[in-house]
Amino acid sequence: MKQFRRLIRPYVVWAILIIVIPLLLIAFYAFTEDGNEVLTFSFTLSNFTRFAEATYLNVIIKSFRLGILATFLCLVLGYPLAYIISKQHESLQGMLILLVTIPMWINMLLRTYAWMNLLSDNGIINSFLMKLGLAPVNMMYTDFSVMIGLICNLMPFMIIPIHTSLNKMDQSFIEAANDLGANRYQTFWKVVWPLSMPGVLNGIMMVFLSAISSFVIPKLLGGGQYMLIGNLIESQFISVGDWNFGSAISLILAAVILIFMHLMQKMDRLENQED
Repeated sequence: MKQFRRLIRPYVVWAILIIVIPLLLIAFYAFTEDGNEVLTFSFTLSNFTRFAEATYLNVIIKSFRLGILATFLCLVLGYPLAYIISKQHESLQGMLILLVTIPMWINMLLRTYAWMNLLSDNGIINSFLMKLGLAPVNMMYTDFSVMIGLICNLMPFMIIPIHTSLNKMDQSFIEAANDLGANRYQTFWKVVWPLSMPGVLNGIMMVFLSAISSFVIPKLLGGGQYMLIGNLIESQFISVGDWNFGSAISLILAAVILIFMHLMQKMDRLENQED
């Protein structure tokens, strides 16, 4: 036991340096404001009350709206693909999952720039439309372009956990449902869907939390005026220089993430109890 504790000490120190201390600094800045003198601070809650202003509430509402929509579309598109992959031979499944994860090997910034080349007014898609004699379509700096970027970048986070749940499923349950006279539709909704719920919940959690906190995709595909929570935090730290308000927003976002994770875990436990 003592040897085990000695082995984990470097990791504990490393975790304190890169996780605990930055979180404490963010909490310190969130609950303080700069004084009139150098290196003087005073306790305040004004950084949190500012977030209740209409401008910032619109930002969080828009972030949640796009996050929910992106999560829903990733689920609708990703679940069938994960289901199809799980029905293939084991060796082919590995190849298909590899194809799903390969885009994640490329930097997100490069993937986003690639979509800019596709969706821009003079991009590949509009050039192809003009060759067909069709009018070009304005796709950049809209909800559509941001949604495309979010879905394509976050889709693997939905497919992989769902595929894992489907792949671990006991096939005897499906055989039992077929023996009892259930058709494919009944088998899916009564057996496959409930058993895959842990993967669905994990996928929803990862996609939603990544979507509402993203700032690279909205900034590049949505234009400089497209503001979500991640962009608001970035602007407060980098452009405006208001670290106190930026830290308060970061804490609010962290609280939202923790609450969402708790709800997902609670739903997962309820599903397991029902099973």
